[in-house]
Amino acid sequence: MTKKEISTAIPHKVPADLRKVLTSSSAARAAWEDITPLARNEWICWIISVKKPETRKLHIERVRTELIEGMRRPCCWVGCPHRRSVAR
Repeated sequence: MTKKEISTAIPHKVPADLRKVLTSSSAARAAWEDITPLARNEWICWIISVKKPETRKLHIERVRTELIEGMRRPCCWVGCPHRRSVAR
């Protein structure tokens, strides 16, 4: 079995737990590949910004389901704090 590559984002790399979820669902993976690197970065930042492991697991599952449902970015989230300096 060959390792499936997942497109990355800038500045974040795809965490292993998210990579596992994306490679296990062809629909989620296709949606991930269809969004921009900036949108990928926002999903990743939304996942890594939480403090509790339980919340992180919930976020990862939401990424999978929401990508499949057609969402392109995390809903109702301020955005990646790494972009704040750029936005000002």
